Amino acid sequence: MAIEVFNRYENKYLLTDAAYRKLLLQLLEYMELDDYNKQHEFYSITNLYYDTPSNTIIRHSLSKPKYKEKLRLRAYGTPSADAKVYLEIKKKVFGLVNKRRTALKLNEAYDFVRTGVQPELQSYMNQQVLREISYLMSQYDLQPAVYLSYDRKALFSKENRDLRITFDTNIVCRRHELQLENGSYGEQLLEPGQWLMEVKAENTIPLWLSRLLSENGMFRTGFSKYGNEYKKMIRTNRLEKESAVYA
Repeated sequence: MAIEVFNRYENKYLLTDAAYRKLLLQLLEYMELDDYNKQHEFYSITNLYYDTPSNTIIRHSLSKPKYKEKLRLRAYGTPSADAKVYLEIKKKVFGLVNKRRTALKLNEAYDFVRTGVQPELQSYMNQQVLREISYLMSQYDLQPAVYLSYDRKALFSKENRDLRITFDTNIVCRRHELQLENGSYGEQLLEPGQWLMEVKAENTIPLWLSRLLSENGMFRTGFSKYGNEYKKMIRTNRLEKESAVYA
């Protein structure tokens, strides 16, 4: 059955290119690359985030509530119309991230969110997750809001597969032509040479990792890709209005 459920803590760090390369070499003493990354330097993740016309979900998320949730459609690479994608609910409660997702074909996912009508159940779908997504959609007037893609390198602990570290670069976003099949293009979210590292663990991180982070002077940041895209959009709109006033 095509369902993946995650419950974990996620801590994020912004790295320079030099810091990324140094830390990666150190981490490989304790961790191994994702199977795909053993053959390819990166793999591409593409996302479509859903929100209300007034951006209710992301505005609530940025207010730092104890509970928040979001709906997104995710694919690996640029999907075709009948490619398998994942429609998922991501929740965060008191710092614990819960993600529930089900596989769908791309057009099935589009139609489901657009109409609210669940697709005919197939072996690769999970009915319970579809019901949960239906309930979430009944609470909001959701529509495609942001396209966001990035290139990722992932590592897993050699001793505990529940510990995972990812490095994301080339984070690209746009608020037009919101279809995953249109490919990855738009505005860069990070500064040149920046990397976003995420440490994902079900429990506390091991002492060796705490030591590496401390030795490299790395401190957690509250970086949300969708959240930072929204804040960037607000700043751009404000500057454009100010420019129009003084033009």
